[in-house]
Amino acid sequence: MGALARHTGVSERSLRYYEQQGLLTAERSPGGHRRYPERAVHRVIRIQELFAAGMCSSKIEQVLPCLRDEDGGPSGRATPLLMSDLTEHRARLDRLIAELETSREVLDQVIEAATGAE
Repeated sequence: MGALARHTGVSERSLRYYEQQGLLTAERSPGGHRRYPERAVHRVIRIQELFAAGMCSSKIEQVLPCLRDEDGGPSGRATPLLMSDLTEHRARLDRLIAELETSREVLDQVIEAATGAE
């Protein structure tokens, strides 16, 4: 577990959470230690990207089987409901990005006014 945490920059606590949520699986050594396959690094990175995109763990659990891993393994098919949810989520992200761009423009104007630049 420590090696996977170091390779991905994710805490061991987060890795345990991912396992509890069904997002990540590990084999156990005879001593009970977790052993992750090499592809787990890519999977953890994908999980982190999806969390960063604002998805909750239950939605990520639905999405992960639909993604191709680094090895190009087979992907599942997204249901029409999942596709609708993902499309709505993307629209929300687009709105947030637009709002952040507007905020940045306002901040740029404040900085320019505060420094006396013209």
